[in-house]
Amino acid sequence: MRFQHRHRHVIDLVFPIALFFVFAASALIVIILAANVYGNTTDTLRINDESRTALSYVSEKIRQSDAQGSMEIVDVEQTRCLVMSSEYNGVSYSTYIYEYGGKLKELFIRNDAPISLESGMDITEISSLSINKRPGNLYQFVVVDSQGRERDLTLAERSVP
Repeated sequence: MRFQHRHRHVIDLVFPIALFFVFAASALIVIILAANVYGNTTDTLRINDESRTALSYVSEKIRQSDAQGSMEIVDVEQTRCLVMSSEYNGVSYSTYIYEYGGKLKELFIRNDAPISLESGMDITEISSLSINKRPGNLYQFVVVDSQGRERDLTLAERSVP
């Protein structure tokens, strides 16, 4: 009986190794592309959320505090603020909404206390906030996000005089 010896060629070793490296390189390229798409998507969502969050917050605060004569626009420390007045247990309070130091801020304070815009609570990052009163009990808010994109919102007081 004769035994056949199989001749091993270099290709028998090189082909599986080359196939493995092609598969590994393909998997790595897919992972890098997916990470890039994910990063771009999250950046876009974050930037859009800055301005939308700011405008939604302002809108919700106005709806919570909507009472006849409770809102006004004032300038404090050269900053335009939306002021919403309220009364709790016989004590008058005011809520200030404004932009300070690149952030949308809220300050809830007693009316007889000194005002410092620096001590307001940070809500979200924005570049600027413009607040204007329009005819017919309308308030216009324009927010510029950190990328320079501008969004605006116009709200009406529900309570009318």
